Amino acid sequence: MDPYAALRYKEFNIFLIVRFAMVFAWSMQFIVIEWQVYSLTKDPLSLGIIGLMEVIPAVSMALFAGHIVDQREKRNLLVTCIVGFSVISLGLFLLSWPGLEDSWESKTILYSIYALVFLGGFVRSFLGPTIFSLIALIVPKKIYPNAATWSSSTWQLASVLGPALAGFSISWIGVHWSMCVIFGFSLFALIFLFQIPKKPILNPKIGEPVFQSLRDGLKFVFGNKAIFGALTLDMIAVLFGGAVALLPIYAQDILHVGSEGFGILRAAPAVGASITMLGSTRFPLHKKAGKKLLWAVFAFGVCIIVFGLSELFWLSVIALFLSGAVDGVSMIIRQTILQLKTPDNMRGRVASVNSMFVGSSNELGAFESGLAAKLLGTVTAVVFGGCMTILTAGTTAIVSPSFRKLDLQKDIDEHEKED
Repeated sequence: MDPYAALRYKEFNIFLIVRFAMVFAWSMQFIVIEWQVYSLTKDPLSLGIIGLMEVIPAVSMALFAGHIVDQREKRNLLVTCIVGFSVISLGLFLLSWPGLEDSWESKTILYSIYALVFLGGFVRSFLGPTIFSLIALIVPKKIYPNAATWSSSTWQLASVLGPALAGFSISWIGVHWSMCVIFGFSLFALIFLFQIPKKPILNPKIGEPVFQSLRDGLKFVFGNKAIFGALTLDMIAVLFGGAVALLPIYAQDILHVGSEGFGILRAAPAVGASITMLGSTRFPLHKKAGKKLLWAVFAFGVCIIVFGLSELFWLSVIALFLSGAVDGVSMIIRQTILQLKTPDNMRGRVASVNSMFVGSSNELGAFESGLAAKLLGTVTAVVFGGCMTILTAGTTAIVSPSFRKLDLQKDIDEHEKED
C-alpha cells in the first residue's frame, strides 16, 4: 500500500493540522497544570486528583456524547469542542496571572484549577468521538489503516512537542505566558477547521431514543471480540502503567533535573511512539496483530519497571522512550481495529466506549499512581504498575487464544473490494 495514501487528500491534511494543534495545546496545558499544582501543594496525591477531576465528567458523559456525535454533523460539533477548550484555556491563563497568589489563597487557586479541569472533561468526552467519526468521512474505507496511522502519528508528534515545549516554556516565560501560548494554538486550530466543509450524517436512525442508541452501542462493542479485547487489554495496561503522572516528583525530588528535564522526560514516550508510527506507514502492523499487541503491552510493563527503579536521568529517558515506542505499536493496532470493524453509523458510540476504556484510564491511572505513591512511595508505586501490566499481557495471552491469533489482513482486503 502507498504509505502516503491518506496524505493525498487535501481535507485530511487540514484535519491533521487541526488535530496537531489541539493535541499540542491539550498536552502542553496538562503539563503546565501538573507543574503548577505540584508547585502549589508538593503533594503527589494532588497530581492524581488532576486526573480524577477530568475523568469523572469524561466517563459520566461518554456514552451520551457518543449518541450525540452519531446524531449530529461532525465538523460543527468539533468547532464547538474547540471553542469550549479555548474558554477553559483562557480561564487557566487568568488563574495563573502574576501576583494572584498574593491576593488569593493557594487553596482557592488550586480548587479553581480543578474546576476548569473538570469542565475540560466534558469537552474531552465529545472531542475524541467527533475526531474519530470525522476521519471516516474524509478518506475512503480502503485507506482507513493508513489514515489511522497518520492520525495517530500526528497525535504522537504533538504529544512530543507539547510536553517538551511546556517544560522549557515554564522555565523561559513562566506558567502564565505558557497558558497564553496554549490559548493561541486552540484559536489556530479553530481557524483551520473552517476550511473543512460540513459532512453528511450517515446514521439512518436520526432521532432514535437515547437509551436504545446506547444499548445498541454497548451491545456491539461487547459482542465484538477483537474490539472488546483490544480495549480491555489497553485499559488495564494504561491504568496500572500511569507512571508519567508522577514525573513532576521524579524531576523535582528523585532525578533533580528541574523543569527542562521534566519536559524531556515527559516528551520521551511520545518521541518513541512517533518513530514507531512513522515507521509503521512503511511496515504495517496489521498482520498477526494480536501477538504484536500482546508483546507490546508486555514490553511496556518492563520499561515502566526500569524507569521506576532508575536514579540516572539518561536511563530514565531511555526507558520512557522505549515505553513510548512499544505503546505506539499498541495504539496503531487498536485504532486500526476500531476503524476497520466499526460501522459508520456507530462510530461516535464506539469511540465513546473507547474513550471510557482507554482515554479515561489515563486519568484513572494518574489517580491510581498518585494514590499508590502516597500510600506506598513513588518508586514502589511505579514498579507495582509495571508488574501489573506484565501480568495483564500474560493473562490475556493464556485465556484468549482467539485474540492472540487476530490478523487484520482479511478485513483490509474486504474494504479494498468494497471501494
